[in-house]
Amino acid sequence: MVRYTKEHKQETRQRIIATAGRRIKRDGIDGSGVATLMKDAGLTNGAFYAHFSSKDDLVDTAIANELETLHMKVVEQAAPGAVGLEQIVRWYLSPGHRDDRDDGCPNAALLDEIARSGDTTRQAYTDGVLVLIDGLAARMTPEDPLASRVKALSLLGLMAGTLQLSRALTDRQLSDDLLEQGLVNALALVDTERRT
Repeated sequence: MVRYTKEHKQETRQRIIATAGRRIKRDGIDGSGVATLMKDAGLTNGAFYAHFSSKDDLVDTAIANELETLHMKVVEQAAPGAVGLEQIVRWYLSPGHRDDRDDGCPNAALLDEIARSGDTTRQAYTDGVLVLIDGLAARMTPEDPLASRVKALSLLGLMAGTLQLSRALTDRQLSDDLLEQGLVNALALVDTERRT
């Protein structure tokens, strides 16, 4: 029997989580079986239970990881204050983000399924989304981020809904127009927050 180091096991686990995150954003939670998720990671089904107790355990972990990655790669990398908030909004409501479902935001890809999932999945999502909205709120009102938490959540909802709808449309021009109007609406919300 081959023995692997703890580092190898952790690297393998991270590979499974990352590939599962991309797959479930593309095919949905229900459309992503364990066999497919393990094949994506270059592993056999038998290796699955060395890392996760169930598919739900992997889904919860993958959703949390996707939200953490979004926070680290987009929110944390944006400039502070209103300038950074605008950077985030412009990236989120861009055609490039719309067209990159695999590496894009899990909100627009999975909200409907997460809402129908069990408590642990919904809690993993809630925990991750709170980090995101706190990053947005800190840019809305740096002196008192908690005061803008609900407004930041509303902004995320506006952006995720707009992105989700733009991905569903078959008319490319209509989809582009929707993203553009969503951007105008989101920036107006951001601007309103700046003035209050």
